[in-house]
Amino acid sequence: MSDTLELRRGTTRRQVFSQHPIDGQAVKRLVYAGMAWLKTNQAVVNALNVFPVPDGDTGTNMLLTMQSAINEIEDSGETHMGKMLGAVAQGALMGARGNSGVILSQLWRGFARAIEDEAELTAEGVAKGFAGASETAYKGVVRPVEGTILTVSKDLAVAAEAALKDSDDPVKILEAAVEGAAASVEHTPELLPILKEAGVVDSGGKGLFFILEGMVRWINGIPLDEAEVAVQPLSMVNLDHAMEEVEEGQDWELVIDFQPNNPFDLQAYYDQLETMGTSIQVGEGDGMYRMHIHVPEDAKYQPWEYTETVGTITNIAVENLMAQMEEIGDQAKGGPQLAAVESNQIAAVAISPGSGISNVFASLGVAALVEGGQTMNPSTQDILAAFENLPASKVVILPNNKNIIMAAQAAADLTVKEVEVIKSRTVPQGLAAMLRLNPNGDFESVVADMQTALDEVETGEVTTATRNVEIDGVQVKEGQIIALHNGKLVLAHPDLKHACLELLNAMGMDDFELITLFYGETVNKNQAVMIADQIRMAYPEHEVEIQPGGQPHYQFIFSVE
Repeated sequence: MSDTLELRRGTTRRQVFSQHPIDGQAVKRLVYAGMAWLKTNQAVVNALNVFPVPDGDTGTNMLLTMQSAINEIEDSGETHMGKMLGAVAQGALMGARGNSGVILSQLWRGFARAIEDEAELTAEGVAKGFAGASETAYKGVVRPVEGTILTVSKDLAVAAEAALKDSDDPVKILEAAVEGAAASVEHTPELLPILKEAGVVDSGGKGLFFILEGMVRWINGIPLDEAEVAVQPLSMVNLDHAMEEVEEGQDWELVIDFQPNNPFDLQAYYDQLETMGTSIQVGEGDGMYRMHIHVPEDAKYQPWEYTETVGTITNIAVENLMAQMEEIGDQAKGGPQLAAVESNQIAAVAISPGSGISNVFASLGVAALVEGGQTMNPSTQDILAAFENLPASKVVILPNNKNIIMAAQAAADLTVKEVEVIKSRTVPQGLAAMLRLNPNGDFESVVADMQTALDEVETGEVTTATRNVEIDGVQVKEGQIIALHNGKLVLAHPDLKHACLELLNAMGMDDFELITLFYGETVNKNQAVMIADQIRMAYPEHEVEIQPGGQPHYQFIFSVE
C-alpha cells in the first residue's frame, strides 16, 4: 500500500484503503497521520484549559504519548494488524504523560486487545476496537466523569457501531466515528458545567478527535500541516524552558513586544521569522503581541528590524544563550543528595517541579526524584525508571500533582516491586507525607500514615492568569495575579503582595501555625523576603518561613499547617 503503488495505479489513497486489506503497515501509517494532525493542532488543544492558569498541556501530553507509540513501531515491518496495534498500545503506555496521556494509552490498549488476533482491519474490527477502547478507558478511571475524553470515546464507538448497518467499508466506519467524536466534543460543556462556565470544550476529547480526524484526512489526501498559526495567550508564551531547545549556532534569544499595524498578516510574519531562527513563539493579548526567537550571531538584529516594519515595538529583551547555558551547567553540577536505601527498606520517589523543592524532598529522605509539574508531566517510563533499579523492593510514589497520579499508578502496575502511590495532588501534600516516611517501618502502616498526612496541610498557589474568564464567581482578567486554595480559584488581583495576603485570609489562618512560602523562578529572594515580612505583620502569631522552590509559572506555592 505504498504511495508509489497508488500513483502507478492511478488511484487515490482512499480507493486503495477501501479496496485492499488494511494490514499492520497500513495501520502504522494511520497512527503516523493521527499524530501529525494532533501536532498541527497541539496549541489548539493546549488552549482549552478550564482554569486561566499556565498548565494547558493536554495537547502536549497526548502528543508525547503518541510520539512514544510511534517510537515503538517506527522500525517495525510487522504486517499483522493486531500485533502492530499491540506495539502501538505498549509504546503509548510507556510514554503516557498526564491524565490525558494515560487515558489515551488505555484507549489504544483496549482497541488493540479487542482485535489482537485479526491480521487485517475490517469494518467490524474498527467498531469492535472502538468499543473495546472505550470500555477499557472507563475501567481505568476510578470515578469516571462525563463530559470528558471518556464520553467522547463512548459516543464515537456508538457512532461506529451504528454505521455498520449501512456499510462494510472500514474507512466509512472510521469516518462515522470521527463525526461522532466531533459532535460529542461540542456537547461536552452540556455534561460538565465547569466547561460551560469557562467557555471551552473538553481538551482531551478534542485531542482524541484530532487524532482520528488526522487518519481520515490522510486517507482522503488532505494535508496534515496546513493549519493556521496558532496564537497562544500572551502569558502562555513559555520562555521558562526555551533554554532546553537551544540549537547549535543559535546564540541569541530575542523577546519582542509590539503593537501590529493594520492589517497584520500573522502567517506572513511567522513565515519570515522562520528564515531567521528557531524556537519561535508568538502570543497575543489585548492587541499586544509577544514574539520569541533564537537566532545566530549574524542575525541578532534581523527580527528586531523586521518587527519594526510590521508594528510599533514597546519592549525588547536580548540575551546571550551560550553564556546562560554555561551558567546553567555550572549550577547543575551540585544536585540534591538523595537517600541511600537498602533492599529491606522503603524507598520514596517524588515528582518535583523545581530545584529548590527537589532539595527539600531530598532533605526529607527521598531516594529518587523525577522532574515534573505543570506543563511538564513525566511519562510512565520516566517514573518507572526512577525506582526500577533501586535496591528497595518496596516503593512509595508521591506525584505531587493531580495530573501525574494516573501515570504514577501506571508505572506502579508495570513492576514486580511492591509499589503504592500516595495520591498527593500538591507539593505541600507531598512534603507533609514525606515527614511520615519510616524507611524501616511496616509497609502497609507507612502507606496509611503517609496518606493520612495529605489532609493535614492546606495548599495555596499564586500565578498569572492566561485569559479572561469568570469561574466560581471570580472575575479574572488576563495578566492578573490569581490565587488557588487546594486547587479552587478563590481570587484575582492586579498586585502580587495583595493577592498573597488575600489568599491567606481566604484560607483561614485561625487553625494553623506555620506558613511556608516556596518562591518560584520568576521571583527573586528579595521579593520573597518582602512579601514574607508583610505576612508576618498580618499574622504575628504565625511562624513564617521562605524557601526557594524554583518552580516555573507559579510565583508562590504556600504550605499552611
